[in-house]
Amino acid sequence: MFYKFEDEIITVDPKAIDPHCLTAGYVTLNEFKGMYESFGFSRSNFDCCKSDGSGFGSTVEIYDDYSFAVLNITDAQNVYGERDCIGIFIKKNLFIVVDIEDKDCSTRDNFLNSLKRYSCISITLEKLIFSFLDNLIKKDSSAINERAFEITKLEEQVLKDKATDKFNFLLLGMKKELLILRNFYEQLIDVGEALDDNENEVFEESDLRYLLNFTDRVKRQKENIDMLRSSVDHLQDAYSAYLDVKSNHIMTFFTVITTIFFPLTLIVGWYGMNFTNMPELTWKYGYLFVIILSVVVVAVLTFIMKKRKWL
Repeated sequence: MFYKFEDEIITVDPKAIDPHCLTAGYVTLNEFKGMYESFGFSRSNFDCCKSDGSGFGSTVEIYDDYSFAVLNITDAQNVYGERDCIGIFIKKNLFIVVDIEDKDCSTRDNFLNSLKRYSCISITLEKLIFSFLDNLIKKDSSAINERAFEITKLEEQVLKDKATDKFNFLLLGMKKELLILRNFYEQLIDVGEALDDNENEVFEESDLRYLLNFTDRVKRQKENIDMLRSSVDHLQDAYSAYLDVKSNHIMTFFTVITTIFFPLTLIVGWYGMNFTNMPELTWKYGYLFVIILSVVVVAVLTFIMKKRKWL
């Protein structure tokens, strides 16, 4: 479907598009197959759109009279969900979005919402593109904040000694999510910077600031992701240190126990020799003496260990 901006937004047949009036279109890949040549787009662009959208890399190509890009869209709130994939074609007064993969119609809804962001009187090609691209990352800030709170909760678990055995797997999953988002933002930055350069002079210099604004927003999001990735790395180091300290405490405890009971082993070995001339063998209070001696030795060593805070 193609939309023409005059006093109001009206639908228009692709064969009746006026190159002097701003027009936006959202078409499926099959629909685009029968019209890309009439707009002057190359066959290689259409072949590129036929990709399954499984990668993270961006495709940006700048021609003499139009710009072309393929975007693999990641939902920040559901990183592992199915990614949408679209092709974008930009000419003077013309903006076309090709639906390559959009099962939930979320990208189509973003496109329709972007048409209503500015009034028909003030709308420009630059504002229209900014509105559409900005809608793709509009809800990402809240999703990134949620991940920041998750990292804080994990830090509390480490400090309160409540980290589970699956803690490392949680950190690994979070690092993977952040890496996917980082790749998504790098893709958008590549597209944004290519449009900002305006090599084919498709955009008006006076309104180019809208595209620059979008690129700056994506860069800030990428910086936030990098900060979260750094926090996860520090948290992983802290957890490893926590495990080392915990292991050291266990080893210290057993070492202290061994130290306390070593003299008892010596006493048992000493009086277990049963030599004929050992006076304690025939002493009436020999057995009681050994018990009292053992208790005193344990008490003294325990007192010393506690005083030195080894226990």
